[in-house]
Amino acid sequence: MNIRQFLLLACLFNGLLACSQTTILKTDTGYTFMRNGAPYYVKGVGGEVNFDKMIAIGANSFRTWGVDNAQKLLDEAQSKGLTVMLGLWLQHERHGFDYDNAEKVKSQLEYFKTVINQFKNHPALLMWGIGNELDLDYTNPNCWNAVQDIAKYIHQTDPNHPTSTVTAGLDSLEVKHIMARCPDIDVYCVNTYGDIPNVPKKIYDYGWKGPFMITEWGPNGHWESPQTKWRVSLEQSSTEKTKSYYTRYTQFIAPYSSRCLGSYAFLWGAKQEYTETWYGLFSKDNIPTEPIDALEMVFTNKPITKPAPSILKLSINGLIATENVELKAESDHAATVEILIKDSLSNPAVQYTWRIMAESTDKKSGGDVENEAEEITGLIFGGKSKNKIRFHTPAVPGQYRLFVAVLCNGKLAYANIPFLVLPRTEGDKQARFIKFKTTDMKAFEQ
Repeated sequence: MNIRQFLLLACLFNGLLACSQTTILKTDTGYTFMRNGAPYYVKGVGGEVNFDKMIAIGANSFRTWGVDNAQKLLDEAQSKGLTVMLGLWLQHERHGFDYDNAEKVKSQLEYFKTVINQFKNHPALLMWGIGNELDLDYTNPNCWNAVQDIAKYIHQTDPNHPTSTVTAGLDSLEVKHIMARCPDIDVYCVNTYGDIPNVPKKIYDYGWKGPFMITEWGPNGHWESPQTKWRVSLEQSSTEKTKSYYTRYTQFIAPYSSRCLGSYAFLWGAKQEYTETWYGLFSKDNIPTEPIDALEMVFTNKPITKPAPSILKLSINGLIATENVELKAESDHAATVEILIKDSLSNPAVQYTWRIMAESTDKKSGGDVENEAEEITGLIFGGKSKNKIRFHTPAVPGQYRLFVAVLCNGKLAYANIPFLVLPRTEGDKQARFIKFKTTDMKAFEQ
């Protein structure tokens, strides 16, 4: 009897098998998760909110990046029949952590031993995620030795849950490092966006023999998107993202289920990352957005009964984002959004919201926390709640974006278009003067 079998028997004798068990079964064609003895394919999302909505769209699991509020999250997952890929957030070299510092590495290991001991018997636990994108902007491959130390401890103390680690995209060097340095890693996990078509084939070309998962996926990343000539990235509309989610799942995840154990779509929530809408599947006001319809379709294989609206085109003066919109400061312009309402039978109400934002100046990498971009108010006039507006450009030259959100059936479609504000020159026509309303001062007299 080996140590894992012994610990499993100990778990049984202590009445703890309610803690659940996830194993990986090797089949003639590949691999599959076995959850309490039954096949289990992960239809997951990355995020820790809106659990009822997860269930409604057919998701069965969610991923965390760390253990903040882990007890509460695991308990709620268990109460709703969801499982959790529990992330162990290892420190990153790009944030100053030195993986040659034996004392710090040991301290990190000892901390995670306590975490593992605390949560290893929780019935909602599916698997462990040891580190996230440690390879991003790193130079020291000794971080993989630290991953191995934690994975080895898990195998020694927790026979019920597989280990994994997550890389930023897929690179042959990282595959080789993990294979050589992390023999106790069971599942190779990849965060991938526009490059997802290459992952299922290349991971095996690079030498990985075991199962894998896609643990972040969704729209095109801001680093791989086309740019304006002033070098800001063009964001897909919610409609373009919806197509990306649907196509990437149906073409590059589900067809490889014999080796890919499932996935976690990004991001089940909202965050500022390059823009406030780039990755979040919810608005910052927690309204579900159009791409969630794609997830529901692929997870349930059923049509959407109350679909979100779609964006056909967003333009300024007839120009779209790829046409490098440049406008003079303090001048008036027109913007139009063309939409499609797919729920035409019930004739649902439609609401438009327009905003002008300064281009974010706090852009970071790897999902690090960013400050929100500044909204420039008082510039939009003439039909703010309609599909056509007029707006006045800011007085300060620089980079801006025009955002539009369209609400229908309780779901948002959205798009934005960057524009560059140029300084006025001597030959320009006089800018429009702002007309202030007069106030009857008698109302203020004592």
